[in-house]
Amino acid sequence: MRAAGEGGPMTPAADGAPDGRTTDTGPAAQLDAGPDAGPDAGLDAGPDAGTEAGRRRLARPERLRALFAPRSVALVGASESSGWSRLVVASLRTGGLPGRVVPVNPRHSSVFGLPAVPSLRALDEPVDLAFCQVATERVESVMEEAAEAGVRHLVVLASGYGESGTDGRRRERALLGKAVGLDLTLLGPNTLGYLNPHAGAAPFGLPITEPPRPGGVAVVLQSGALASAVLDFSARHGIGLSLLSSMGNEAVVTATDVVAHLLEDDHTRAIAMFLETVRDPDRFVELARRALRAGKPVVALKVGRSDAGRASALAHTGAVAGDDAVVDAVFRAAGVVRVRSLEELLATADLLAQGLPLDRPRMGVVSASGGACDIIADRAHDEGVEVPEPAPATRERLTELLPPFAVARNPLDVTGFVLARPAVGGRGLAEQCLEAMLDDPSIDFVFNSLSLPSREPADPAALHGRLAAIAEITAGSGKPVVHYTTTCADLAPYARDALDKHGLRVMPGIELGMAAVGHALRWGRARRRLLRRENAPVEGLPAAAPVGSPPARTGPWSEAAARELAAAHGVPLVPATLATTREEARAAAEALGYPVALKVCSASITHKSDIGGVALMVGGPEEAESAFDRVHSAGAAHADDVEGVLVTPMRRGGVELFAGVKVDPLFGPVLAVGLGGVFVEVLGDVSLRPLPVSAADVEEMLGELRGARLLEGVRGGVPVDLGAVARAVCALSRAALSLGPSLRAFEVNPWWVHGSQVEALDALVVTGPPEGDGPEDA
Repeated sequence: MRAAGEGGPMTPAADGAPDGRTTDTGPAAQLDAGPDAGPDAGLDAGPDAGTEAGRRRLARPERLRALFAPRSVALVGASESSGWSRLVVASLRTGGLPGRVVPVNPRHSSVFGLPAVPSLRALDEPVDLAFCQVATERVESVMEEAAEAGVRHLVVLASGYGESGTDGRRRERALLGKAVGLDLTLLGPNTLGYLNPHAGAAPFGLPITEPPRPGGVAVVLQSGALASAVLDFSARHGIGLSLLSSMGNEAVVTATDVVAHLLEDDHTRAIAMFLETVRDPDRFVELARRALRAGKPVVALKVGRSDAGRASALAHTGAVAGDDAVVDAVFRAAGVVRVRSLEELLATADLLAQGLPLDRPRMGVVSASGGACDIIADRAHDEGVEVPEPAPATRERLTELLPPFAVARNPLDVTGFVLARPAVGGRGLAEQCLEAMLDDPSIDFVFNSLSLPSREPADPAALHGRLAAIAEITAGSGKPVVHYTTTCADLAPYARDALDKHGLRVMPGIELGMAAVGHALRWGRARRRLLRRENAPVEGLPAAAPVGSPPARTGPWSEAAARELAAAHGVPLVPATLATTREEARAAAEALGYPVALKVCSASITHKSDIGGVALMVGGPEEAESAFDRVHSAGAAHADDVEGVLVTPMRRGGVELFAGVKVDPLFGPVLAVGLGGVFVEVLGDVSLRPLPVSAADVEEMLGELRGARLLEGVRGGVPVDLGAVARAVCALSRAALSLGPSLRAFEVNPWWVHGSQVEALDALVVTGPPEGDGPEDA
C-alpha cells in the first residue's frame, strides 16, 4: 500500500469501504501544473491573500493543539465492511482515547459495537474531531455538516485532490476555500491521520499493536506509508514520541504549521521531519531559527535531489549551486540537522531529545571489543570528533583496573575480562573504567558500550545492579554519556523496560550512534554561533539595499555594465578601459602597463574564452593592436552587440577565487564561494550560504573549502587576508541584493587575491523580469 505523500490512501467509497483506486500524490506534486498547464495554470499561483490569511488563522498553534489532542472522535463513513474503519477504530482503542468514539453511518445504528448516528448533525453534543473517510465527492458536504454540528477539526482520508491533475487541483482549492469559510481546521486531504501518545489520541489509518511510547520526539511526515516504519523502529528501540503526523496534501495545515505548533508543545524536545518539499520556505527558515534559539532541534530527511538545475545554468553559479546543495546550505545556516536515512533521522532526533550537553568534541570510548574501538575511532574521524589520549593520572588508574594484557588508552578496550572479574560495590570492570574516563579532564563526554539481554536473565538483580551503577556514575559526573549497542539490533521488551526503570537510553548501533553524536555536536555549535551573533554586532552584514525601478536590461549584462554596478557598491575591481578601436586599445595598454589582457565586451557572450574572445599576456603595442583586431572580430562573429574590448592589466601570483549569487526558486538569493577560474566547475570546491551574509560568514565559508590550505600561503606563497576577501564578497552580495526581484545571477570569476590585495578580474550579471521566474538560462 502506498499512502499520503507517497501513493495516497485509497479513496473510500460511499459506505466507507475502499473503492480500490490509488493515486500518485505528494506535496511536491500538488498545485504544480507545470509550464504547459494551459488555461488552468492559474491554479499554480497559490491561494489569494485573503484565503491564505484565513488558512493561517486555521493553522495557528492554538488550533493545532486542539486538533492533535481530542477527547472525542466521530468516524464519518464508518462501516464494518471497511478496512479503513476497522483500522481507525482499532487504533483509537489501542491509543487509549479518553472519551467516546462515535461512528457516523446513515444505514446502521451500531458499528463495531458502538452506537452510531446517521450524521454529524445528529450528535447530542459536538465531538472534538471528525475523521472523514467518505468518498471524495462527499467530503465537502461532511464539512458543512461538521460546521453546523459545532465540530471544528477534521482529518480527511480521501485522495483525488492536488495529486491527481488539474481537476484535483481545482477540487483542492475549493476544499481550502470551504474550510476557511466554515472555520474548519483540516488535516489532509489524502492523509492517514496522526498519533499523540501523551493525549491518548490515535485517529490513524494504519494498524498499531500497542500504545505508542510517549516521549519527546515529534515526527512530521510528508509520506503516510512511512509512518508504519517509523512506529516499528521507534518501538523496537525504545524511542518515545510526542506526535506522529501524516501530512497528506497540506491543503490547510502544512508541515511548517505543525513545526510552529511543536515549538510551543511542552512534550516535544526534538522535531524529526521527512520532507519531499518545503512549503513557505521563508517561514520554515524563520521557525527553524526560532527552534535553534529555543534549544529544540529540528532534524530533517529531505529527499528529491536533482541535478536538473545544473544542466540549464548559464552562469557558473548555477552549475555549482544545484538545488540539493542549496537545501544543504539553507538548512545548515538555519540550524536544521540534515540526515540521509530514516534510521538516522529517528536515532539523531532521539539523542537530541535527551538534551545532553554535547557541546565539546573530546570523546572517551569504553568498549569490550578491540574491533569496535577501531570502528569508532574511524567514525569519530569522519564526524570531526576528537579521541584524545587519557591524562597520565587516568592511564595509571586504568592500568590498575585492567588485566595485564590490556592497554590503557582511548578508545578503551576493557576486553573479555569484564565477564570474569566480579563486581566490586555493585560496579564491574566496565563501570569502573567508565567512571575513570568521566573523571579525566581531557574528556568531554563518553561513548559507552552497553550490552543488554535479549530476554529476561536468570538473575535480573545483576542487570539492574549494573544499570543502577551506570545511572549513578552518569548522574554524579555531570558529563554526558552516550550509551550504544554494537549493532542496530532490536531491544527486547525486557531490556527496554529495564532501561526505562533506570532512566537510561541506548543508541541503536555504532554507526547510527556516531552519526547522531556528530550531528549533535554540529547542532550545538550552530546554536552557540546563532546566540553569539544575536548578542554582538555583526560586521559586514548588508543592510536592505534600496531597490529602485527594475533594470532596463534583462538577460546577461555586458561586463562593462556589470563592473559599473559592482563599483557602485564598493566591489574592488581590476583597472580596465573599454576600447573601441585598435588605437584606443594600444593607448590603454600603455597606460595600464604591460602585460595586459584584452576581452571582448558583449552582453550576448558570457563565456568569452570559448569563442576566442580573450587575449592574455599581451606584451607590446603592436601585439595590443593585433589582439584587439582578433578579439573584436571573434566577438563580432558571434554577436551583434559588441561594445568594444576591455583592456586590463595582467595579475601574477596570488590565488584565484570565485564568488557568485544565484536566486534559488525556493530559498531566494544564495551566495557561492570557491576556488576560481575554470576550477570552480572542474573541482566543485564550493561553499554556499543564503543571503544576507556577514564578513564572519564569508570567512567561515572560505575555511570550509577543501582547498582552504591554498589560502594559507603554502610553499612560500603569500597568505590570503581572509578579512579583505570577506569584505569584498560582502560588497558583491550588496550589489546583487540591490537588483531586488530582477536578480537572476551575479558572479565574479575570478577574484585575484595577493595578501590583502583583492580585485575582481571578471564579472557577470544576469537579470530578468521582476514578476517572472527569469530566463531559462539564468
